[in-house]
Amino acid sequence: MSRKSQLSGKGPITGNNRSHALNATRRRWNVNLQKATILVDGKPTKVKLTARELRTLRKNAQ
Repeated sequence: MSRKSQLSGKGPITGNNRSHALNATRRRWNVNLQKATILVDGKPTKVKLTARELRTLRKNAQ
């Protein structure tokens, strides 16, 4: 199961950890995925969304 949002397709980004001696080791920043049930075509569907997308959906539902 990939760590991607099913709505926007956002996934993790990669970069380096940097020590004080400037040693570089690879690392990744994962997206904040949450499981939520939303209505798609009038039917409840379970999806994996980022926390920001979930906030936006709740804000626009009002």
